[in-house]
Amino acid sequence: MNINSGAGGTDASDWADMLKKMYLNWCGNKGYKTKILEEHVHEEAGIKSCSIEVQGMYAYGYLKSEIGVHRLVRISPFDSNARRHTAFASVHVIPDIDDSIDIKIVDSELRIDTYRASGAGGQHVNTTDSAVRITHLPTNIVVTCQNERSQHKNKDRAMKLLKGRLYQHEMEKRRQEATAQQAMKKKIEWGSQIRNYVLHPYKLVKDMRTGHESYNVDKVFSGELTPFMESWLSLDEQKEGEV
Repeated sequence: MNINSGAGGTDASDWADMLKKMYLNWCGNKGYKTKILEEHVHEEAGIKSCSIEVQGMYAYGYLKSEIGVHRLVRISPFDSNARRHTAFASVHVIPDIDDSIDIKIVDSELRIDTYRASGAGGQHVNTTDSAVRITHLPTNIVVTCQNERSQHKNKDRAMKLLKGRLYQHEMEKRRQEATAQQAMKKKIEWGSQIRNYVLHPYKLVKDMRTGHESYNVDKVFSGELTPFMESWLSLDEQKEGEV
């Protein structure tokens, strides 16, 4: 997770530090392990940026809902005239993916059909059902093999073909995720805020994407973020279902 201060001067750096503490609180509440990998401190207050490693079940699944610009409105503690200021900070989350791809095939996710192999003109190569067709049910990938004379050898060959197809499928999936991440990052740079944190003249935290809100800002800053995350994840799932 990367947090960067944006427009708003010292207030923005202080805001970035507040976000860092908020997410560390949330991780602590979830029992996740965290490690600050890098941090650039602002000369006056707060931080310019920081990188945090988060380890835990579904950590990325939750935190990807936080990608975007976060806006703070408050009476600035750095303004001697006690005026209201607006500050921005961005959050970017990148999954930690192992370079090696371990293709695991679960037997219960396969449908294996056998049939009689056919040659040129549709004639049967042999009189036994030696040809094998394997369907990977989660992805609907289908592979067949009928070159070998025995069903056992055809099945082994088909399984190797399936692993290759699943590898390609996984690589394409990761490529699409990387493209989506880059698109989101570009969007952040243009300042599309996802959530407002208002401390003055009233107190309210409101997600601009889902409409989910909380008047208890202290609880939000202490790490009560899961309702906001789950609200966005539910909306995102609905959008995917409409595609």
